[in-house]
Amino acid sequence: MRTLVVVDAANVVGSVPDGWWRDRHGAAERLRDRLRGYAGEGLPGHPGPLSVVLVVEGAARGVASVPGVRVEAAPGSGDDRIVEVVAEETGKGAAVLVVTADRELRQRVEAYGARCAGPRTVRPRPGGPDGP
Repeated sequence: MRTLVVVDAANVVGSVPDGWWRDRHGAAERLRDRLRGYAGEGLPGHPGPLSVVLVVEGAARGVASVPGVRVEAAPGSGDDRIVEVVAEETGKGAAVLVVTADRELRQRVEAYGARCAGPRTVRPRPGGPDGP
């Protein structure tokens, strides 16, 4: 079974002050597009292929899924939707990695057996195709 990677879009996008607040929807789309590569290649310590879910909220709702990345629009709190996804998937026996720096969210998903990683896990790699 593939590892499921659940990405907290608001937290990851907000981890770098690159002007994301001027276009939250566009910032979430750029993150989604970058995650496509990780779905096939994998992440450090998590070889691909991976199943990837990007959870969006607020102004980023409406970002569409693309091959390799399923986008979940939270009707309310993005954190609550992430916990719901984690509870459902770990209940099926899936290995889940949540990408967020939010300490409270980390505690909530770890209670379901998910592992956590910080936003740098999916940020552009220096010298890579997305990096400087």
